[in-house]
Amino acid sequence: MGFTRDCLTVMSTKSTSTDEGEPPERAAGFVLFSIGEKGERRFLLLRHRNGGHWGLPKGRIEAGEEDRITALREAREETGIDEIEPIPSFRTTSTYRFIRNGSPVAKEVTYFLGRVGSDDVVLSDEHVECRWLAYPSAWEILTYADTREVLRAVNLYL
Repeated sequence: MGFTRDCLTVMSTKSTSTDEGEPPERAAGFVLFSIGEKGERRFLLLRHRNGGHWGLPKGRIEAGEEDRITALREAREETGIDEIEPIPSFRTTSTYRFIRNGSPVAKEVTYFLGRVGSDDVVLSDEHVECRWLAYPSAWEILTYADTREVLRAVNLYL
């Protein structure tokens, strides 16, 4: 994996299509961070209602929607945070596979980076818990390796 200060890309070694050769399902999200009272950087993690896994705000890209617009919409819907200051030079992509209803699904998620001024979160019905954590704790609590790699890339970038 290589990166420059202007653009960062994370690539998974996992396949990006299903066994039938279908293109990956696409989603977009934000890695949100805030600066605490003592100057420490904290990241927002969400615990999903279905499965209880810890992750980042993200969602499916709707037809005709740009990935950055999807990411902002999903972050706002899932966290209730309206004021997100995007860091324009950061963008990363994660790909992974999973099984849905007995069939393999390839998923590609584009993540953006955003700073928020308020730690007040209003969770959507999709999530049951949230935590603002410093990098080491956030990295430990994330459920999936691909999401930990996204957070690691963000931490290196910042």
